[in-house]
Amino acid sequence: MRTRDPVATRARILSAARTEFARLGLSGARVDAIAARAKANKRMLYHYFGSKQGLFLAVLEDAYGDIRAAERKLQLEHLEPREALQTLVSFTWKYYLKHPEFLTLVNSENLHKARHLKKSKVIGEMHEYLVAMVAGLLQRGIRQGVFRKGVDPVQLSITIAAIGYYYLTNRFTGTIIYQRDLMAPQALKQRLAFNLDTILRLVAA
Repeated sequence: MRTRDPVATRARILSAARTEFARLGLSGARVDAIAARAKANKRMLYHYFGSKQGLFLAVLEDAYGDIRAAERKLQLEHLEPREALQTLVSFTWKYYLKHPEFLTLVNSENLHKARHLKKSKVIGEMHEYLVAMVAGLLQRGIRQGVFRKGVDPVQLSITIAAIGYYYLTNRFTGTIIYQRDLMAPQALKQRLAFNLDTILRLVAA
């Protein structure tokens, strides 16, 4: 007789839910489909997450947790300020490319005006580290004379996210509007170079 593994079951449900929510949004995703994809009893889904909305919040927290954990692994505090900033900009861009479901989930929650994230007990603390990390590399750059004073770490964090986020979430309309394939390998390479140049010019002393 197989022993139940609640940790593994919960993880399977979260993974299945992330796929379904990213594919269909909160309204379109079905609990039955999530349970079937996770090979779990629907009753277990409600046991662990309470409701479909509770599961969506857990998926959002898990998705944000993944990117924030990956940023920590960059160990930017051990790099020279310019290199640290370049590394963060490049990482953000490549993470969005590798994890398109993250962008879709964020879009979905914005359609709901962050109704679910407002209930999160961990999302604020999770992002305090990001702001502190950016503030730290800015201060190191100021002390070394390579970054100018007065750059708000929150605004810089938003801008780093935005220059990649907008490009990718609007890639289909952008391809028509600008009459170029925005997802072609050379176009993606050019965009990363532009992002790096933009951010470095923004903070340069």
